[in-house]
Amino acid sequence: MGADTGRHFERTDMSGARFRMVRLTGARFQDVDLTGVVMRDVELVDAEINGEIVNLTVNGVDVGPLIEAELDRRHPDRVKMRPSDAAGFREAWDTVERLWDGTVRRARRLDPELLHESVAGEWSFVETLRHLAFATEAWICRAVLGDPAPWHPLSLPSDGLPDAPGVPRDRAVRPPLDVVLELRRDRMATVRTLVDGLTDAALDERTTPVHGPGWPPPRDFPVRECLSVVLNEEWQHRLYAERDLAVLESRSVEH
Repeated sequence: MGADTGRHFERTDMSGARFRMVRLTGARFQDVDLTGVVMRDVELVDAEINGEIVNLTVNGVDVGPLIEAELDRRHPDRVKMRPSDAAGFREAWDTVERLWDGTVRRARRLDPELLHESVAGEWSFVETLRHLAFATEAWICRAVLGDPAPWHPLSLPSDGLPDAPGVPRDRAVRPPLDVVLELRRDRMATVRTLVDGLTDAALDERTTPVHGPGWPPPRDFPVRECLSVVLNEEWQHRLYAERDLAVLESRSVEH
């Protein structure tokens, strides 16, 4: 059973695979599509799952609504990330700006070098900010505003996206926090301008497909969907950042 211990699978299509009498102790899944997966007679102990969880049945119980309700209870601002009208999107963006201001203040209390450190293989704090710049460029500057190549050299696409001509992906660069925050403020200001002028009717308008290398793919989207993607990115990555900052703070104390 131990012959394949430690094997690494990347960009592999294992749809329809069958696993029987397989040990996955200590395995790590990242950017993995588990839609339609069925597990029977499994032992799931001390496991951690982070992601989009919909229609997950555990021992006959759909746990998705339970998880959503608990997350809303823990984070009352979370419900604001599901707006239905233009005023709600403005309030949601107000909340994003307020919460990220606090997270950045927390990060500034650390040694700047720690902000380039990865925690458990995840993006560093600076890389997270760079990725959020990319998310805004993709879903607002490109999809909504129609710029086919809005990318800044420091922007960072998701690891799951393939390389594309003209789209940056420099994982080696270590820009100072203030340089990345300048980029971040510019991209956030773009969203602010959009939501401040938003109307309820505009939310359901569809974007014009944008061609050329990059993300998202060249098709039309409701403006509502594009803004919701950005809100979700902002919300989730701030939680990840707060989680990792706590680890970095403990490292700082140890040193």
